[in-house]
Amino acid sequence: MTETVPTPRLVIDDEEIFAAHHGGKLSVELKSPLDTQRALSIAYTPGVAQVSRAIAADHTLAARYTWANRLVVVVSDGTAVLGLGDIGPAASLPVMEGKSALFKTFGGLDSIPIVLDTKDPDEIVETLIRLRPTFGAVNLEDISAPRCFEIERRLIEALDCPVMHDDQHGTAIVVLAALLGAVKVLDRDMTGLKVVISGAGAAGVACANILLASGISHITVLDSKGVIHTGRDDLNPFKAELAQRTNPDQHSGGMAEALAGADVFLGVSAGVVPEELIATMAPGGIVFAMSNPDPEIHPEVAKKYAAIVATGRSDFPNQINNVLAFPGVFRGALDAGARRITEKMKVAAAQAIFSVVGDDLASDHIVPSPLDPRVGPAVAAAVAAASETD
Repeated sequence: MTETVPTPRLVIDDEEIFAAHHGGKLSVELKSPLDTQRALSIAYTPGVAQVSRAIAADHTLAARYTWANRLVVVVSDGTAVLGLGDIGPAASLPVMEGKSALFKTFGGLDSIPIVLDTKDPDEIVETLIRLRPTFGAVNLEDISAPRCFEIERRLIEALDCPVMHDDQHGTAIVVLAALLGAVKVLDRDMTGLKVVISGAGAAGVACANILLASGISHITVLDSKGVIHTGRDDLNPFKAELAQRTNPDQHSGGMAEALAGADVFLGVSAGVVPEELIATMAPGGIVFAMSNPDPEIHPEVAKKYAAIVATGRSDFPNQINNVLAFPGVFRGALDAGARRITEKMKVAAAQAIFSVVGDDLASDHIVPSPLDPRVGPAVAAAVAAASETD
């Protein structure tokens, strides 16, 4: 393992940011130019009618002669955008456009953002069922909990194509990948870690699930009211079920009680964690402060107490970002013709991300850069292989 040079902080002014978003970030490009009468006749009328007749006679031909089979729709209602909360569909669209741009850049997949002006799970599910002939996979994005759990479950049941809520599973995949890197650097046994998760929304629940499945048994989850435990009578059904599988010592209280002696702090909330509480963690701790755009604790402060610190931001070392996962996950699922994205495929994706770091593994390089061109293909290959073994 080698020491790497710290990544310099990026400084980007507002003018540059807004200029890059002017008119949106996406456009549609043609695979072949329409610059002759012949080309026009082939791409549109009269030639296109032959293709439409063929598909009408055999619907399976749509996968060959349209882009639907390789098209991902990025769907949001704007209720849980980044760390900004319920900002509505119009304000969420720049994020969804960005997600589609990432699909193209890192997964080679075409993608269209769709923001829906409804918070009703029935309407969201029904809309996507009606749109099914248009796309080949669904990336749910920035939908608040607990509605996101129901919407994802119902869509998985209703649609015959891959569906994944990235805030849940993309986050969980990259967290597992980063933790694999962290324990390798520290020469620790992952299964013996005492983990505290701040946030019991979509990301928090999914992270708890994938870490439990990876053999970590001592996980404590907190929501805005404190530690989740079986004695609380104010938990929704999803949190109540999670309480049955976490917090084995049945601690109560708040962040102070949870963090004392903890090995790992995982922040997936919009909250703030005081420095004095991070100081109570066990020596050689791990801090993943992943809230965007503002981490739960500044990484420079966390580094005073923790051996490894990561955030979700690109301007600090160890960026734990979903872009490491979702393009390759969907690419691998579509390459394999999978109808579902399974738990085995998610774990395979995490292991693939970790494997890319290789000999460059270091305390400030526990995951590869999102710009590393090896990541997407490695994840896609691992996911496709895992799909074939299910």
